[in-house]
Amino acid sequence: MKPSSSLTLLATCITLKISAHTSAGLRVNIDLEPENEVWYLKISKLALAFAIIHSKPPGKSCKEYTEHLAKTVSERDFGWKSKVEVLEAEVLRLRQELLLNKICPRFCINPVSYSSQLEDSGCDVSNDYAFDSLGIASDFHQSEHNVDTSKCLLEGVPPLSLCSTSKKSLTAPVQFLQHLLEIRKLSEEGILQADFTELENDSVTVRNSVSQLLDELTVFYNSPKFPVSNFLTEAVSVLISFITNNKLSNHVLKKCFKKLEEFKKNLIQIILRNSSVNRFQALHAVSHTLVLLGRNNILRNSLISLLLPEVRKFAEQLLQAQQIQAMYDITQYENIFPLCMILEQLLQNETEESNVSSADYDGEEKIRFLENLDQIILHLSDEFPLFSLFLWRVSVLLNSAQIQID
Repeated sequence: MKPSSSLTLLATCITLKISAHTSAGLRVNIDLEPENEVWYLKISKLALAFAIIHSKPPGKSCKEYTEHLAKTVSERDFGWKSKVEVLEAEVLRLRQELLLNKICPRFCINPVSYSSQLEDSGCDVSNDYAFDSLGIASDFHQSEHNVDTSKCLLEGVPPLSLCSTSKKSLTAPVQFLQHLLEIRKLSEEGILQADFTELENDSVTVRNSVSQLLDELTVFYNSPKFPVSNFLTEAVSVLISFITNNKLSNHVLKKCFKKLEEFKKNLIQIILRNSSVNRFQALHAVSHTLVLLGRNNILRNSLISLLLPEVRKFAEQLLQAQQIQAMYDITQYENIFPLCMILEQLLQNETEESNVSSADYDGEEKIRFLENLDQIILHLSDEFPLFSLFLWRVSVLLNSAQIQID
C-alpha cells in the first residue's frame, strides 16, 4: 500500500467509527462536548495506528515509518510557517510605510545620514563605564538634518528593509520607530507638519513593530554574541528614545505596556538563570537595558515592583540556607547583585527627581520587602556583608521615598 493511502485509511476508520456512534443516536459535530472530545481523540489515535500499520512499506518497522511520516509532516509545516512569517513581515512593513505617509505625507529622510546613525548611536555599552553611571546613560542623539524644503517634498519614505537574519530582522522596526522620532523632531522645529493622532487610529502597527523589536532583542539577550554590535546598541537606543518621548509614547505606551512588561520579566530571568562562566559582560548589557527602560516613569515603577520580590525571595533563601548550614548556589548569589544594583539605581533616580506622583509602585511589594528586613540583614551581615549592604541601602531608599510622599 502506498504511503498516501494511509490518509484514506485513516479517514475511513474515523468515518466508520463516527457513523456507528451517530447511528446509535450520538450527535457528532465540530463543537464537541468534553467527554466526546476525549472519545474522538482516542478513536483518532487508534485509526492513525491502524493506518500506519497497514500502509507500512516492507523492510521498515512501525516506529521507523511513524518517525518518517512525522518528519515529512513537520517539514511541510515548517515550510508553510516560514512563508507565512515572511508574508506577515512584508504586510507589517507596508503598514509601517502607510502609517508614516498618513502622519506626514511630505516626510523624507537622508539615507546617508541614517546609515551614519547606525554606525554610532552615542550610547556606550563597553566595559569601561561604571555600573552606578547606568542611569546617566547617553540619550539617543539624532543627527541634525540640513533640510532643504524644496528637495524634501518626496512622495513618501524609503522602503524599510526586510531581511531574514537576526540582525537584519531588527531593521524594519528600528527604522520605523526612528522615522517617527525624526518626524516628531522636524515637526517641533516647524519644518514639517505632522498629524500624530494617526498613531491612535492605527495603534496595531505601532504595537506590532514594538513587539517585533522586543522579540528580536530577547532572542539576542538569550544567546548574546559579544562585543555588542553598534546596530544592537542603536536598536536599544531607538526603543528607549521612543518610550521616553512623552509626545510619542503617550499615544502608544498603553497599547505596548503588556509586551514591555513581558520583555522586562524575560530580561530579569535571563540575569537570574545565566550560568555561563563568561556571563558577566552579558549580565552587564542586560542590566544596562533594564536601567534605560526605567527612565520612563511608568516602566520604572512596574520594574521596581518586579525587582523587589526577586531580591527579597533570594534574601530569604540565603537566610534559610545559613540557618540549616546548607550549601547555597554561588552562581545565583553572583547573579543577584546586578538586580540589586538596578533596583538601587532606579530608586535613586526616583529620589533625585523628587517626583511624588511617580512614586506609586506596588505598595504591597514594598511592605513585603521591608517586613523584618532589619532582622534578615542582621543575620546575614557577618557571612554576606556585601549583599547585606545592598539590602540596607535599598531599604533606606524605599523609606526615603515614603518620607517624601508623606
